[in-house]
Amino acid sequence: MKKRIIIMLSFALTVIGSYAFSITGHADTPTVIINRVYNPNTGEHVYTNSAFEESRLIDLGWKSEGNAFFVPDNMYAIQNPTKVGPTVSRLYNPNAGDHFYTHNGYEINELLKIGWSRDQINFATAKEGAPVYRLYNPNAKVGSHFYTLSSYERDNLINHGWKYEGVAFNSINMKN
Repeated sequence: MKKRIIIMLSFALTVIGSYAFSITGHADTPTVIINRVYNPNTGEHVYTNSAFEESRLIDLGWKSEGNAFFVPDNMYAIQNPTKVGPTVSRLYNPNAGDHFYTHNGYEINELLKIGWSRDQINFATAKEGAPVYRLYNPNAKVGSHFYTLSSYERDNLINHGWKYEGVAFNSINMKN
């Protein structure tokens, strides 16, 4: 019983600590960093605001690619719904081991109908800011979607056969 309590307490402190370290603050908006982690075996990228999840994936052989984009803190978003953009949900395909990120209700419902599940990662987006581009690789079975702030990455992937699907959502622009 004592061991179980210690494990639960350790996990809670890890989650709280990872949350506290992810808040960077920007102007009047508490900001959360969404990091990108890459699986060299499958080609998939996972985007997460959980330091615990990122650390676990790295332990399993994934490669950290650093900050992907910046979003408003969820508590700030709940308290200020008119100041933020839509909430992105992360969906998971248990058959392919793939993740997908969208705020589009139609996309979410259609994927849930065919066996995808809601994952535990959700995040608010910026109402205005830097565009996060969404691309699709028609040749991939896993890791078929990619999200980036970089127009260079976007254009390079397009030149390599990826399909540009437009702006997925906005990131807080950290350059200001």
